[in-house]
Amino acid sequence: MIGTTIEWYDYYIFGTAAVLVINDQFFPDLSPAAGTLASLATFSVAFIARPFGGIIFGHFGDKVSRKTILVWSLMLMGVSTVLVGFLPNYAAIGIWAPILLVALRFLQGLAVGGEWGGAVLMALEHAPQNKKAFYASWTQSGVPAALVLSSTIFLFMQMMDEPAFHSWGWRVPFWISAALIVVGLFIRLRITESPEFLKMKADKREVRIPLFELLRTAWWPLLLGIFTLASPNIIFYISSVYLLSYGPDHAGLSRDAVFVALIVASSLAVFTIPLVAVIADRVGKKKIMLTGAVMVALFIFPVFWLVDTGQPLGALVAMILALPIAHATAYAVVASFIPELFQPEVRFTGSSLAYQIGGIVTSAPAPVIAATLIQNTGSSMSIALYVSIAALVGFVAIALSRKHQEPTPQVSTEPAVGGSGGR
Repeated sequence: MIGTTIEWYDYYIFGTAAVLVINDQFFPDLSPAAGTLASLATFSVAFIARPFGGIIFGHFGDKVSRKTILVWSLMLMGVSTVLVGFLPNYAAIGIWAPILLVALRFLQGLAVGGEWGGAVLMALEHAPQNKKAFYASWTQSGVPAALVLSSTIFLFMQMMDEPAFHSWGWRVPFWISAALIVVGLFIRLRITESPEFLKMKADKREVRIPLFELLRTAWWPLLLGIFTLASPNIIFYISSVYLLSYGPDHAGLSRDAVFVALIVASSLAVFTIPLVAVIADRVGKKKIMLTGAVMVALFIFPVFWLVDTGQPLGALVAMILALPIAHATAYAVVASFIPELFQPEVRFTGSSLAYQIGGIVTSAPAPVIAATLIQNTGSSMSIALYVSIAALVGFVAIALSRKHQEPTPQVSTEPAVGGSGGR
């Protein structure tokens, strides 16, 4: 969880900076609206890189080591993030500034493409049979924990005077990453290898090219895994990225009020995610994920009604509905649900690709689509309707999954699964 928190902190500070300063620093010749769209598009570049990271890191994670991949993904993320903090802006080096920014954001995407699959598999494959959702959910809790950390640091940085913040203050969160990476590496170098992976290696069941084997034997689980992410991903990025600009620009909220609401809601989500997972271990992961999709489809409307009041309390209640309630219910079980769609020999590659392609399809365009919808319709209800339809798509994908949704004894009786002897 701690390593995942650090890695996603690096990832999210870019998203926050994209809304606050990147348009001014790297796209100064564009209008404010076009600059915001350009900075959000730069934010989306990482989503394009994430499947490539999933393929590269997944290949070696399925053939060489789960643990080693976790270390390398953290190092790549750390280096690229710190370099963003030292990158000269457009005024200093012209067109090379946005080009290098996009390149570093691409490297961030490669890193996080290997991070999620490795982290959840290390938790899931060490877990007792009846607590798999709970164990894996702690890596999911690293996501809101990272959001709390990144939002809090940016909130303090914004207390600086405006010229100082735009000159160098926005870079501080990126520099802080260097110290956090050291902590993450210390932890990850001390963990033990996955017992299911070790048994797979001992049984000599690894495949030559995991990606080819995945596409040959598990294309349908891959497709289902991609679309199960529609409900948690879209509401998360609408709440954590788009509302940072929507609140001040369209609802009359101060940026600080939105940040405080985001921090409080994300802090609660750190705990509600494992709580939901405990329930899932008892009643079934599929039931919880279906419930989460319905909650996202319904709750997104009061989320925007509350934000549109322009009151800080309304924004706080909206964020609580969106993140620790709707998103937590839809997201908590993803870390155990998606990996169990795949056999151990292609599990790293399959889980990573499902999660990262799901990010391209659902997460990446969400802030840009929301900004386009509000610009064309002038109504937040158009955004709410978009999120609701996406959640229903996720509901259908979850409903179509069959035997993989529960950690039942039949999983351990299949010849290709070698986890039961190591548990």
